Amino acid sequence: MKAQGNGVSILGVHVDDVTYEETLACIETYIEKGSNHQIATVNVEFIMEARRNPAFRRVLAQASLCVPDGIGLVWAARRQGHPLRQRVAGVDLVERIAARGAERGWRIYFLGAAPGVAEKTAAILARRYVGLKVAGCYAGSPRPEEEDEIVGWVRAARPDVLFVAYGAPRQDLWIARNQARTGVPVALGVGGSFDFIAGVAQRAPQWVQRVGLEWLHRLIKEPWRLRRQWAIPHFMLLVMLGGRLADRIGDER
Repeated sequence: MKAQGNGVSILGVHVDDVTYEETLACIETYIEKGSNHQIATVNVEFIMEARRNPAFRRVLAQASLCVPDGIGLVWAARRQGHPLRQRVAGVDLVERIAARGAERGWRIYFLGAAPGVAEKTAAILARRYVGLKVAGCYAGSPRPEEEDEIVGWVRAARPDVLFVAYGAPRQDLWIARNQARTGVPVALGVGGSFDFIAGVAQRAPQWVQRVGLEWLHRLIKEPWRLRRQWAIPHFMLLVMLGGRLADRIGDER
């Protein structure tokens, strides 16, 4: 079920025009309803992956909420004449969910990242937001052979919210395959959020985030991401020329 309200289609991927507060309100409603709802934190890499990965594209199309995580999406929406009101960054959303969860008594499960990182993230958030209920923590992996075991642990923990930090698209595909079996009302892929909160990775300073250069800061800190970051200029070309025209130019080359 898609969220109610306006949104914008960016290169064929629907992005909901929601603020942090509206996202939290949706999560509250989803938990009250008790059925399964997947949230995707969409950025430029999501859009580009969805163009070449039909399974991932279907997951995004079926998600209850696709929040605009990335300044590139804000730029693209504005260029298309449908400006988004707020960027909803994944790591900040995790913090806000933890804060709201501490107030509402939500049980949160932390799945993914390197061994020990989920536990450290949960401990930091529990200290920061007194009353937060940690349902469980586990690194694991998105490999199919581990799914039954992980699903069993998550289901037994009875969380209201499941954070999955396997990186896109694996985390989102994992949720789509397994959320119904876990019985978790709300599940969202959170990428590298655990690493930032736990201090394993350094997030860009606030002024760098404000001017939209967080991607460059991360590339400098993690040069191995260079190949992935080529998605940004390709994305910009597609938006400026229109997806089909840019694809034709690429084919001719």
